[in-house]
Formats: sequence, C-alpha cells, structure tokens
Amino acid sequence: MTIRTSNGRTVTKPNLHVAIIGGGISGLSTAWYLQQAQYRGLGVTYTVLEASNRWGGKVLTEFVQDVAPEPFIIEGGPDSFLALQKPWALQLARELGLEDRLMSTNDDRRTIYVLVNGKLVPMPDGIYLIAPTRIMPFARTALFSPFGKLRMALDFILPKGNPTVDESLGNFIGRRMGREAVDKLAEPLMAGIYNADPYKLSIQATFPRFVEMEQKYGGLILGMLAGNKMRQEMTQEHPAESRKVGMFVTFYQGTEVIIGELVSQLTGDMRLNTAVTGIERIEDDSYDLMLDDGTVLNAHQVVMAVPAYTAAELLEPMTAGAARILNEIRYVDTGTITLAYEAGELNHPLDGFGVVIPISERRNINALTWTSTKFDHRAPEGYQLIRAFVGGSRTPEMVNKPDEEILQIVRNELHEIMDVTAEPIFHRIYRWPQSTPQYDVGHLERVEAIESRLPFGIFLTGSPYRGIGMPDCVKQGKQTADTIIEFMKAESPTL
Repeated sequence: MTIRTSNGRTVTKPNLHVAIIGGGISGLSTAWYLQQAQYRGLGVTYTVLEASNRWGGKVLTEFVQDVAPEPFIIEGGPDSFLALQKPWALQLARELGLEDRLMSTNDDRRTIYVLVNGKLVPMPDGIYLIAPTRIMPFARTALFSPFGKLRMALDFILPKGNPTVDESLGNFIGRRMGREAVDKLAEPLMAGIYNADPYKLSIQATFPRFVEMEQKYGGLILGMLAGNKMRQEMTQEHPAESRKVGMFVTFYQGTEVIIGELVSQLTGDMRLNTAVTGIERIEDDSYDLMLDDGTVLNAHQVVMAVPAYTAAELLEPMTAGAARILNEIRYVDTGTITLAYEAGELNHPLDGFGVVIPISERRNINALTWTSTKFDHRAPEGYQLIRAFVGGSRTPEMVNKPDEEILQIVRNELHEIMDVTAEPIFHRIYRWPQSTPQYDVGHLERVEAIESRLPFGIFLTGSPYRGIGMPDCVKQGKQTADTIIEFMKAESPTL
C-alpha cells in the first residue's frame, strides 16, 4: 500500500497497521470496525494492547456459585445500556450475533423512588429524564412542594437562553424549572450517570438535547411532551421492535457477554498484560511503541482508548499542549457494593427499580438498585440482590475505606432507608479509582483543543471525550475506525 506522509513524502507499506492502546469497550469496538474494513478488502491490521489481565475495562460480570442452586449474576460496572435513544451498543450486539441473548429491564416494575426527608416517595408516572410528560400524575405527586410545582410550570413561559454559551446542567435546569427540580430530579438522576456535581457538569457535553428543546419548543416540558408523542407514534409504527427492546437492555448472562463475544471474534494481535511505556515518532510518520516487556511495536496509526491522564503521559514528549489539556479532564473514584439476601429475610418488598438519593439527604450512598427486581436471571428464586453506589463527586472518601467499614456503612443506610436489618448471605465490593471522567463546563471545547494538537496519526477515543456510556464508547470506536479507513482511502492511490 502506498501512502503520503504528513510532510508530503510517499512511502510504500504492505498494510496500514494500527496500534490500539486499551482493551475496554472503546478499544475493542475500534478493533471490530477496523476488522470489518479487512473484510471489505482494505489493507489494515491491528494490535490491541491491554495493560491489565482482562479485557473489558469497567464492563465486568461475576458469577457467584455454590451459594444457591443457581448462580447469582453480579455486575461490577454498568448493568445495562440505552437501546433506542443511543442504539450503537445494540447494533454492535446484533452484528456479533447476540440478538437472542439480549433482554430488557422489567418495565412493568419500573417504579423509581426518591428519598425525601428520609422517606421513599415514588417518582410520578411520566417523568422522563427531568421533566413531566404527563400532567396529572405530576400535579398529584407528593414528590414536589406546591411551590416547587408552580416554579417548574414557569418553564412554559420563561425566555430562551443563549444556545451558543455552555452552562452547567444545574444552572440550566435551575433556570428553567427551579432549584427543587435540580435537587429532587436532575442532581440524583444525573449523579447516577456521571457521578458529577450538576453545577459543574456541561450541558452541551451531556444533554445538548435539552438546549435543542429549549430553542425549538420554548421549554423542557413542551419539548418532553412533543418527544413523548413522537415515541408513541414510533411505537405504533414499529410495535414488534418496541416490544422486543425496551429503553435499557442487557444480556441474560450479564453485560460482559458483549466483551467476551468481541474478543472471540477479533482476529488481530490481542495482547493482555502489555503496557505501553512510551511512544516515539519516527522518520516515515509511523510510531514505535515501547512495551513493558522490553519489545518495540511499530504502527502507522495509534489509537489511545485509555483514561485522559494516561494518554497525557504518553503524549507529553510529543505534544505538551495536548497533554496539558488532557490533564485538565478531572476524574473521580467510584464504587459499588452488591448484597445478596434470602427474600424472606427482607422487610421491604423491593417493588421497583430502586432509589435515587438527593445530595440534600446527606447520605453516605448515592443510589440503590434493586437488581433482582430490575432484571430477571440475576438472583436465584428465593433470593434478592441490592446494589449500592458510592464515591463520585459526593462521597469520594467512601471508595478508600476498608471493605468491612464500607459494608457496615451501607448496611446502616439500608436499615435507615428500607428497614433492612437482615445479614446478607454474601457481598461484593468493586472499586474503580480515577475511573469516571468529569465533563465540566467547556468540556467539548477542551476536547476540540486537544484534538487540534494531536500529532499526525494519533487518535483519542472513549469515555473521556464524547460520552461515557457503553453506546457512546461503541459509537466513538466506530467513528475512530471510520476516520482511519477514510484516511486510507484518501491517501492511498492503490485503494
């Protein structure tokens, strides 16, 4: 294959070789879509380098056996992914032949509770993200004070903001719907996704759709009502698809199924326990990657699907400017603890998906998922699972406490919130230090500034940049692969 380098020289190479640093969902997705280019006859090969001893990053599923007749399925990271609004992970699952292994959440038991003054208050029907799509359930709910409801109703008449100026999610929701909406809806719901302070979280980087709604419809409530109507029409037009796939989906055997299937179908050079210690650009615009086993890997393109601070360390010798801005992307520690119980020992029916907890409640945990209600096939018959979330911007100190202290704190919280006093039959704690990037106001401008400073042939992809969920990471992996393939087509007269 003949390509032109950044300085205009023409060199001949047998194939374009891509080194992918990082074996999480972003790196593996990049490899998958590069592999599809191979099937189309394009001369591209790849090596995936993962420093740890397993693939998948934070996508981790554990099977706990020998406790009950059937295994418990425990998620250490994400327990599901958006399917219809962000279809990229679902599309990948179908490409991998996993259609028959998908399952949706139990939407007939979707009730979500909000902890208000220590009491569990059900979220009213029709709340979608942070605004009502049905008026009467909202009017009757005890979740909001009369003043809070009136303040949220001002969203119908308030003027639009400036769509060109990024602002925090907290400021945006507070401006449109008031502080009570931030405290009881936006903050706890968004904390569950981004583990972030809403008054630092960029609206443009996380929910640009809210800005679009404000501009198009004049407010969030009218925008949500219009969106609800569109979803109903889509359901009527495609009833079979709507029945088959809910808002959130996972796999019968846990989210790590997609990782295992990806790895089994990837045919490139796949290396675990292989860290990159340095990168050097050489004369023909390719790169030598120094590996921790003392060997050197040469690649024409390098994809960094690693945390921003790791990318910064590798890039600093080549581009101090990009490295400096990469280091401006903050990270927080997060963790989960899953507790298993015999169903008859619990004093609570677990009649919903779980509990979101406003920061104003001053709790040591951020949220609860009643896992065995939310999903089938997670606990054997006669047992139930509860998962608590800790860390993030609220309680970073929780992640670093000893296991027994975390367990005792969470059990105390379950006692006070749900009257759960039973001894769990087992528990699992997962810590994710420096794992969740914070999309502070101005995040997209920072990402663009980083990308403008990248050396020729270097790409960044994954959760630090344009979305942290599994679908976002798959999408970014595909976009990165597509960019590399388009480069090949543009630069090679032989293709």
